[in-house]
Amino acid sequence: MSLITNQSYLRHTQYKTSANLAARANLHIRFSTNPYGWLKWVFDQLDLRPGMCVLEAGGGPGWLWRENVDRLPSNPRICFSDFSLGMVREACEALGGDHHFVFATLDAQTIPMPDGCFDIVIANHMLYHVPDLPRAVHELARVLRPGGRLYAATNGLAHLREMHELIHEFDSRYVGRDPSARLFGLENAAEVLGRNFARVEIRRYRDAFWVTEARPLVDYILSLWDVVEVVKPARAKELEAFLQAKIEAGGGLPITKDAGLAIGILG
Repeated sequence: MSLITNQSYLRHTQYKTSANLAARANLHIRFSTNPYGWLKWVFDQLDLRPGMCVLEAGGGPGWLWRENVDRLPSNPRICFSDFSLGMVREACEALGGDHHFVFATLDAQTIPMPDGCFDIVIANHMLYHVPDLPRAVHELARVLRPGGRLYAATNGLAHLREMHELIHEFDSRYVGRDPSARLFGLENAAEVLGRNFARVEIRRYRDAFWVTEARPLVDYILSLWDVVEVVKPARAKELEAFLQAKIEAGGGLPITKDAGLAIGILG
């Protein structure tokens, strides 16, 4: 089983805490060319209105809400969840004092909630981790009310292509591509969600990287599930020197971003 869908590895190693996510977020914060951040953009798309019931599945440490808590409409009811207990604990520590939130540890493949109880479901960069994707999509659709919307964040095939090419150049055993977009990405999301949703809309977030320092890029790379199988942390300094030489040769590294939302709308 690939690590990208290995539930034991994901729960107990990759996402036991937010450390790997933080390494990736740091690169986005420091070197993104779009000054309007991803989390604010995602919140803008939700069209969250007063009194709505929301489920976030796979919410990590709760960054979406921590970034936008001052923008919540009146009286939302938000069920925050993740399958990692460590992530839920971090989110609860940050948001638990807000009465709009309840917290749960759950698996998107089996949601222990009745049909039609949410107006909005959010799945932020997590559906490509689910072993039984059709089952998870069915569950996420099942708990939505008629007319409800699923906001599923994911990547396109071009996402970080230059970075993956550089890793392959550094170590040719690395295949040079991230499998996430092939499992559930912006190119195939309409087909995957279309089995359960009447309409699917794809919205892309315009952004890129211009990286001028090697070490944050090394930290990002070594946080990835598909890289760790080939490039071990013991080679971090060697990788840093390789990337720094590339940065100095070009004044910086341009890296494509291709991320966005697949929005499934129930009939």
